[in-house]
Amino acid sequence: MLVDSHCHLDFPDFASELDAVVARARAAGVGHLVTISTRVRQFATYAALAERFEGVSCTVGTHPHNAGEEPDVTADELVALSRHPRCIGIGEAGLDYHYDRSPRDVQKAVFRTHIAAARETGLPLVIHARAADEDMIAILRDEMGKGAFRAVLHCFSSGPELARVGVELGLYISFSGILTFKSSQELRDIAAQVPRERLLVETDAPYLAPVPNRGKRNEPAFVVHTAKVLAELHGVTPAEMAAITTGNFRRLFTKAQLGQGAGDAAA
Repeated sequence: MLVDSHCHLDFPDFASELDAVVARARAAGVGHLVTISTRVRQFATYAALAERFEGVSCTVGTHPHNAGEEPDVTADELVALSRHPRCIGIGEAGLDYHYDRSPRDVQKAVFRTHIAAARETGLPLVIHARAADEDMIAILRDEMGKGAFRAVLHCFSSGPELARVGVELGLYISFSGILTFKSSQELRDIAAQVPRERLLVETDAPYLAPVPNRGKRNEPAFVVHTAKVLAELHGVTPAEMAAITTGNFRRLFTKAQLGQGAGDAAA
């Protein structure tokens, strides 16, 4: 069994065939999906999706692109919403200096609020980091010094230093379809060095479809292709990598209910 640890089932790309998308994931051996929050004010939508489908969980948080829309979200609000039984994490939150759709100072402040909520709840923080390695490292080190929290660097596409520091601080690192792209040899080199006990896989669907589906709309079923490449990099079989990443997911997202067969995959 595989877990797609990060997708966006609420996006319009899936609206016309959401049941089929989830069914194809099941058929491909993807036993659990996490639909990720990008706006706290839309939490009811994510919760409803998680309630609608067995084997789907959600998170609560503000994407850095949307930090300017929700600059005043408090840690208390995040904590309260995270009590929903199907909410298993905080985020995604972080820094994105590639697009700079929200002011950087606002992104930083909102990110720290999410860290505070993750620390208080004990739920893992889903971190978005793009073109912001130096500031991300500085904030992670500073905040970890204030008190430990659990987290994953999602859709990792940063440099080796952020990967090294993330592992040093106890974070998990999740790889998406970018890992399969021909141009991503440097990323594959980084992925090969991440300890197996810190690896996760995801799609970030509907974006970043992996080879051989690159250029198409991504969907959770396609996570099998990323997991296959990750298995090759670590010299294990796809089944072994499924067991590794599912076991890691269980240890990080302890609130998730993975259902029948998950225990075998994590053994």
